[in-house]
Amino acid sequence: MELHSLKPAKGSVKNKKRVARGQGSGSAGTAGRGHKGDGSRSGSYSKRGFEGGQMPMHRRLPKKGFKNINRVEFVGINIGRLEEIATKYNVSTINTTNLFELGIISRNDKIKILGSGELTKSLSVSAHAFSESAKLTIEQKGGNVNLV
Repeated sequence: MELHSLKPAKGSVKNKKRVARGQGSGSAGTAGRGHKGDGSRSGSYSKRGFEGGQMPMHRRLPKKGFKNINRVEFVGINIGRLEEIATKYNVSTINTTNLFELGIISRNDKIKILGSGELTKSLSVSAHAFSESAKLTIEQKGGNVNLV
């Protein structure tokens, strides 16, 4: 097999239909655009979602809910997960920089520490938000809680 002998599979490539190229072509005259009207003219277009005058789908379906543009999304990390991170990577301070470098969060994620799980060691934790139970658990074990 040589590069110059490569060909597409038989029947896989079709010639483009050439409209309005004489009566013998079978698509002469109106070129498949029908008679008169805006659609038969060059440069015509139909609006996005236009369904030929029928009530379009985006107007038939009911509106529901809304998107709060002021919502602040937090990535929740439980106390149990902090314990795992501290033992696995042998760290005593946990902050957004550490978590990003370890690949646990993305650069611009906001973190909220949640209270599920057990904590056995004293940790210094910096995050954007803490639940009451998480704050209490960390402080009971002799650690500090810093809001970023």
